[in-house]
Amino acid sequence: MAEQDDVLQLIDDTESPPEDSSARKWKIAVIDDDHAVHEGTRFALSDYNLNGATLEILSAYSAAEGRTLMRDNPDIAAVLLDVIMETDVAGLELVEYIRNEIRNETVRIILRTGQPGQAPERRVIVQYDINDYKAKTELTADKLFTSLTAALRSYQQLERMVQTRRGLEIIIDAASTLYDFKSMQRLAEGVLTQLASLLNVDCAGILVLRDDGNGNAAACDFSVLACSGCYSRFIGTTSSKALDADLRHMVEEAFQRRKNEFADHRSVLYSRTGSGREVVVLLQAERQLSDTDRALVEIFSSRLSIAFDNVILYQQLHEANTQLEDRVTQRTRALMQANRRLSAQWLRLQRANGFKNEILGTVAHDLKNPLGVILGRTEMLTELIGAGSPKENVTAQVEHIRDATKRLTSMVDHLISDAMADAFDITIRREPVDVAALVNEVTEANLPSAVNKQQSISVSGPQHFVTMCDSDRIREAIDNLVSNAIKYSPIGGKITVAVSHEGDDTVIRIVDQGPGLSPEDLSRLFGRFQRLSAKPTAGESSTGLGLSIVKRIIDMHGGHVTAQSPGPGQGSTFTVTLPATETS
Repeated sequence: MAEQDDVLQLIDDTESPPEDSSARKWKIAVIDDDHAVHEGTRFALSDYNLNGATLEILSAYSAAEGRTLMRDNPDIAAVLLDVIMETDVAGLELVEYIRNEIRNETVRIILRTGQPGQAPERRVIVQYDINDYKAKTELTADKLFTSLTAALRSYQQLERMVQTRRGLEIIIDAASTLYDFKSMQRLAEGVLTQLASLLNVDCAGILVLRDDGNGNAAACDFSVLACSGCYSRFIGTTSSKALDADLRHMVEEAFQRRKNEFADHRSVLYSRTGSGREVVVLLQAERQLSDTDRALVEIFSSRLSIAFDNVILYQQLHEANTQLEDRVTQRTRALMQANRRLSAQWLRLQRANGFKNEILGTVAHDLKNPLGVILGRTEMLTELIGAGSPKENVTAQVEHIRDATKRLTSMVDHLISDAMADAFDITIRREPVDVAALVNEVTEANLPSAVNKQQSISVSGPQHFVTMCDSDRIREAIDNLVSNAIKYSPIGGKITVAVSHEGDDTVIRIVDQGPGLSPEDLSRLFGRFQRLSAKPTAGESSTGLGLSIVKRIIDMHGGHVTAQSPGPGQGSTFTVTLPATETS
């Protein structure tokens, strides 16, 4: 005798009342290449009912048809899937398609196979994302009912979780973008979605807002913020006049009643915000709400006023903040303008002070050398007169003093001219200059200082070779270098000045037998007011400006000045390189 659950009950042929077309149906798919399996499944599940919902069975007779069916029907709750169809693994490949390609993670998949040995159950369960695995021989009517019920309940739970997650995502998204009316609308959509998830039932909803709750409900219009389900046709509507007459009447009654009301399949929630605005939510549910459902809805609706007030307060805060930012921007602009004026004045003062320091340093240094010449020639003149030297010798010394005085006067004139122009924009006047002759003149002018220290100076260089430069500026630079060589060379030392032409450049080298330069000296040699480790050998003074003046003059000519020294006590070589022709 067959087992009790292997016997299929015949369907009563007596006329049954027509099905309610509006009632929910569980949509399941049977994918199998055996037509008899489809017919047997429909027969076995003909009277299936779960939570008041019957089945809608969709059929596919191959894996290819199954792909199309699953792609076109994403709301299928469960699939009864054959393993072996076009190929031995056609069903398993369809599982991969459902999970990985169309990304359907909620549908429950029950594998059915007529040849279980070809697809071992353990391997299939582990390797493929399925929910049950049955041999067709063991899937009797009762076991089919049990497996399908478990699958549908699992699908229902997953569907509820997805819906809850969607509602939370909408509310979280609205909480981060509460800037204008659109964010209020997003919050309203989240409220409807969350209510449906909270009640664990499919429901349609509409949420409206009235700004002024003090007047008559019929006279005061309200705005439609969000709709769902069968009310989705009102999405995009803002005025209450677009609603159906019965809906508008229910909402107006809710504003007058000012409390929640629960009917068989319809619930009306009322909430008043602290700012005086009123919110009404109308829900159309498939079932009557239980006492627990109503308590949850009461708690949820009591929080709505806080949520909407937060949005309104945020909008007001945003507007106030915008106004404050405008005022701060205006004040900041005024302060920046004042600061720019002060900065310009401070810059002018800094430039003036820097110019003053530069003038004082230049005067202190550059005027000292001509004065030294005058002093030396005066001492020589005193000795000549005291010794009764011929008039010609006395006249020669007077001429040297006169030349030095003229040069001193010329320097003062240049300083005044520079001061009248701009210390930061001193220009040079290029002209053809015989640099060798110029070097000879400078050396001759410094010769008395060298004689006083029993030093010898030798000068070499080609004659009549023209270099485009400012003779006065170059004279100052060479004079500084020669006077430094005399100042730092020992008593009886030898100084060599050589002029040469290398390529397109004119090169001037001054070599002395002084104390040399240490690595520290070389690193700061051309800075302003830098004192070197070596000291003048005859007690001469130094301002630390000479080499910085030399570098500035040579830089203005587009050339460069360098210094080399084998080491302390081994002398120094200063090299000046000038473009022989004027650069464009």
